[in-house]
Amino acid sequence: MIITFPRMGNVHICIKALLDEFDIDYIIPEQNSKRTLEMGTSHCPEGACLPLKITIGNIINGCKRGADTLLTVGGSGPCRFGYYCEMQREILNDIGYPIDVITLESVNGDFLELVRRIKKITGKLNPLKWASSFLGVAKLSEKVDELEALCQKKRAREVKKGSTEKIYKKFNKDIYEIKGKKNIKDFIESTKCEVANIETDENISPIKIKIVGEIYTAIDPFTNMFLEKTLGDMGIEVVRPVTISNWVIEHMLKKGIGLKRDLTFAEEAKPYLKTLIGGHAQETVGNTIIAAKNNFDGVIQVYPLGCMPEIVAQSILEPVSRDFDIPVLTLIIDEMTGEQGYLTRIEAFVELLKQRRENKKSNYGFFNYKT
Repeated sequence: MIITFPRMGNVHICIKALLDEFDIDYIIPEQNSKRTLEMGTSHCPEGACLPLKITIGNIINGCKRGADTLLTVGGSGPCRFGYYCEMQREILNDIGYPIDVITLESVNGDFLELVRRIKKITGKLNPLKWASSFLGVAKLSEKVDELEALCQKKRAREVKKGSTEKIYKKFNKDIYEIKGKKNIKDFIESTKCEVANIETDENISPIKIKIVGEIYTAIDPFTNMFLEKTLGDMGIEVVRPVTISNWVIEHMLKKGIGLKRDLTFAEEAKPYLKTLIGGHAQETVGNTIIAAKNNFDGVIQVYPLGCMPEIVAQSILEPVSRDFDIPVLTLIIDEMTGEQGYLTRIEAFVELLKQRRENKKSNYGFFNYKT
């Protein structure tokens, strides 16, 4: 068995560490690129959402390099993500890659089914070793997110522009050669030390923007056209509450075994959106309100064309923006999105936030762009 898996931001670091723990052969798909998107798009229905097209490209890349098993995760609720595993299986079978699909989810709360699927990967299952490894990888996901958050903070304040990105790019290149959970953790810590030592101008009070929206487009740099780096290069501090560790710990671990979850966002969203409607719609609304209460300058919502939960969230963000006096920019992305138009909208939004800071009495209300 040789496993491959879809890419999404730095999630491959966590999956790599987990598979290393069990000495399982795997192939990490090439970094997401235009080629990945084109490969996936050519085999997907026209109306399929962007993350499916990119992940199909990932899996094809893994299969071409020898993978015979797909490791993925599932989902519940109205979001189409819950059907990805079956759609991926059918599409791959149709184009000549009869790949075995293992979906890590507790079907209808059946935790034993999840255990059986894990046993299919690990062979003879040692529950203690698996639990220890999974918890270790969950903690590792927090370390990955801490590094990303530190880079987001440093980019906005660095004296020598590009210093943070240089270290971060080297990290993303070298991580492939690091094996094992402990070694990966040590490498992340040493990279964090490098980033922490970058010279910054602490007198700067940068514009602060919170990024919300559908998880794949929010997390994956290629998919959102390197939004965080673009904003960082403009001297903007970015905070993104939708993270890998939040998904692993809150959605997979705690939800899977029935532990109490952090649902602060749901409480904040309740006056506007009381129930789960799929995807990250409640997070989008709730985190926008939290951003306003924490004096962020603005919020950017990003999602793939046709994402119904985020379409609903977008309509709700208009009264939220008005009620909490926080500008919101909505960016909708598909494979046809033009880079220049996308950048122009971001630049215009940043200018709005700068002017708003300079003149607190101005009344801008809701600010919405679509790509």
